[in-house]
Amino acid sequence: MLEFLTTLHWGAVFQIIVIDILLGGDNAVVIALACRNLPPEQRTKGVLWGTLGAIVLRVALIAFAVALLDVPLLKFAGGLLLLWIGVRLLAPAPDAHANVKPADKLMAAIKTIVVADAVMSLDNVIAIAGAAEAAEPHHRIALVVFGLIVSIPLIVWGSQLVLKLLDRYPIVVTFGGALLGWIAGGLIVNDPAGDRWPILNTPVAEYGMSIGCALFVVILGYAMKRRNANRMAGNTPPRAH
Repeated sequence: MLEFLTTLHWGAVFQIIVIDILLGGDNAVVIALACRNLPPEQRTKGVLWGTLGAIVLRVALIAFAVALLDVPLLKFAGGLLLLWIGVRLLAPAPDAHANVKPADKLMAAIKTIVVADAVMSLDNVIAIAGAAEAAEPHHRIALVVFGLIVSIPLIVWGSQLVLKLLDRYPIVVTFGGALLGWIAGGLIVNDPAGDRWPILNTPVAEYGMSIGCALFVVILGYAMKRRNANRMAGNTPPRAH
């Protein structure tokens, strides 16, 4: 155990924790929406069992993703997808949770949570798998499991605190978007398909791509956020006098 802790890639650990905090907020909202019509005595059960089912499914998805990242061009594709995920983090859709319907029965609520979490956690899966790439191969799955263990209390008990933190300090969201862009850049430049170009296998290329992708996410994210705000302002009906 001590050897595992001393050889652990703590930078990857930090990245996974930040990803879980930033991308776990939406999952917490889905859980609350799915359980809001349950009787008070069943809400805790719905949250706990729904979260447990979602976490088990997420472990399988991430283990699959970590294995697939060794296939040529999949890191490249995952990096591009992660860029878009980072942009959407900075400029979320206004109706992101419009299709989450409340459930009146415990099992229906659990099913809603698991299905919605599986769809919404694709960003979490790709981001954590990308962050785990920085660690030794034999530590990656352990890092993934660690990240998910961290996410359980954050989603079940800390969701309100996380959401308030993101609302109060917008810079945290900006930092998160930049982090996702940084990870995406690392995935893109380290894709096995790029091994034929030695210039890509240099620290300068990796840092340059990571910095460029981080800036891309922040700039495009804020541009889209401003565009969405202008559209919403244009759709707001004028006040009656």
